Amino acid sequence: MYKQYIPLGVILILSTALYFIWLPILSPFTQTAATIAFLDVGQGDAILITSPSGKQILIDGGKDSAVLRALGSAMPFWDRTIDMVVATHPDRDHVGGLVHIVDRYDVATILYSGVSDDDNVLQTVEQRMKDTHTVLTARRGQIFDMGDGLYIEVLFPDREVVNMESNTGSIVLRVVYGEQSFLLTGDAPQSIEKYLIQLDGTALDSEVLKAGHHGSKTSSAADFVGIVSPEYVVFSRGCENRYGHPHKQVEDLFSQWSIPTFDTCTEGTITFTTDGRTLEVEY
Repeated sequence: MYKQYIPLGVILILSTALYFIWLPILSPFTQTAATIAFLDVGQGDAILITSPSGKQILIDGGKDSAVLRALGSAMPFWDRTIDMVVATHPDRDHVGGLVHIVDRYDVATILYSGVSDDDNVLQTVEQRMKDTHTVLTARRGQIFDMGDGLYIEVLFPDREVVNMESNTGSIVLRVVYGEQSFLLTGDAPQSIEKYLIQLDGTALDSEVLKAGHHGSKTSSAADFVGIVSPEYVVFSRGCENRYGHPHKQVEDLFSQWSIPTFDTCTEGTITFTTDGRTLEVEY
């Protein structure tokens, strides 16, 4: 029987061509650094953390299915798993999109504040998750080791918050990788910020601060910002939102202290990349 062989040179040429075709597609997802992406989901919060080994943590999911589009750009198209989802508090603009997430992704663990969920969104999320999932209540002192030296620590709540006002009971997290850290406060008001100063003092120091409550004047107390001493601040919010976020008073505070700010309304998804020593941002 006649057999046709493909010359070795042709195979090498085709292999090289395929390599250069796929390289730009795969390279964002094969990095050795950690990324923290503040996703553009309109008026709301959604933050995707990816460890150097590829573990993923999604903190909040915005108010609707917009989070799916944002994740489609931040994660490889074949990846349908998320290691942990954090619901900082049950306001719709933070957890509404999580219903869509658990419909399309295999979520291993969900961490929530314990604040009463009047709309039963989180109950719906739990019902749609697989039986093998883990549901945890956040408590100060918890540390989640994501490998490669990246970890997430819970700063608040430090008590039962089931009957606490939703924003006041927000989970406050600090993400640490090497010399770089990110402080994520959900919608925590100034009263909680000042309480954290009493508990942690200068240990709150972080390179990146997500402005609390989308830049509302109810958050970002001057003494809190001073203690955190961020190099960058991120506003996660929708354009022309009915709340007036970010408030001019908050913008003026960061401006007076010459702290650069990024805004998902104007810049879209904002991604910080760090090897634990240096920090880069792109949008």
